[in-house]
Amino acid sequence: MKRSRLSYDEWKCIVSKDISGKTINSELLNGYIGLIDIKEVDKAQIWKYNGEEIVVCDKGRKWLSILPCDDWYCITAMLDENEKILLWYIDMIAAQGIDADGIPYFDDLYLDLIVYPDGTVIVDDMDELEDALSKGDITQEQFDLALGTSHKLQQGILSDISSFIEFTGKCYGIVKGSNNRS
Repeated sequence: MKRSRLSYDEWKCIVSKDISGKTINSELLNGYIGLIDIKEVDKAQIWKYNGEEIVVCDKGRKWLSILPCDDWYCITAMLDENEKILLWYIDMIAAQGIDADGIPYFDDLYLDLIVYPDGTVIVDDMDELEDALSKGDITQEQFDLALGTSHKLQQGILSDISSFIEFTGKCYGIVKGSNNRS
């Protein structure tokens, strides 16, 4: 299982970024909301969807992380330079915590959901999840947790895209004013 930090260090194309975030306990969310403001990249990252190219990582892009402390997923909303949501990338996770430097992390359970503003949901990396189970990298319980969390999200918060956009906007408003951690 891969450990991912909400500083997104694994994105080697990012040369410079500002990081901010805060832990909140409110009616909206009990968890962590983080923001990466991408300042410089060595090469833009482009994803293709439905015949369109979407630039998800480039100078001026922002990534909003939403990590509920009592659930098994992490949402990353990718925004353009005008703060418009391009897409959400949702990781199913096995565990989470905070590193010694204060950056939250999660243990990735391979399975992901890619959600577009029109409400389209794509289940991604099912093959990686199945492969991890067959190799013994994860347990049957972790496999079931990933699938169950994915289904719960699709039947719940993702079933009403307008509400999900509103939720994302509220989270963005909370973290936008917090201090930079760089």
